Amino acid sequence: MNSAEVLADAFGRIQEVVHEAVEGLSVEDLHARLDPGANSIAWLVWHLTRIQDDHVADAAGREQVWLSQDWAGRFGLPFPEDATGYGQSRAQVAKVRVDSGEVLLGYYDAVHEETLAFVGGLKSTALNRIVDDSWDPPVSLGVRLVSVIADDLQHAGQAAFVRGVLERR
Repeated sequence: MNSAEVLADAFGRIQEVVHEAVEGLSVEDLHARLDPGANSIAWLVWHLTRIQDDHVADAAGREQVWLSQDWAGRFGLPFPEDATGYGQSRAQVAKVRVDSGEVLLGYYDAVHEETLAFVGGLKSTALNRIVDDSWDPPVSLGVRLVSVIADDLQHAGQAAFVRGVLERR
């Protein structure tokens, strides 16, 4: 396997977990919070998708799917268009509401498609390119992509956990 294939496989695993966590859930379950400070499945999937979209678009030098395909308009959230969920309060988390799981999966799948198009064309040497010099040490493309994968898998796993708890109630 080359680097592009490894990255595509990792992002594919995120997609599988996201779909398993969301498919077939009621709107009520998508918004359920296990306690007042917990994140809902809707928020977790929206947030992990926003982070992937934001970070991959920046690295690829393209506009985010959130804006280019008007997912911001479809979601209609009461946040600035550049919000990703990072650092949101309990009250803000509660405001991430969707009409169905299809909107979450539609946005995720659109971002996933763009992600695969980007990583599919990468050569191993491209992973050394610095994409964020505001950190010490500066962040390379490889580190950024691994960071997105790790963060997304954690949040997708959290969404799957919440679903499991809800199904056992």
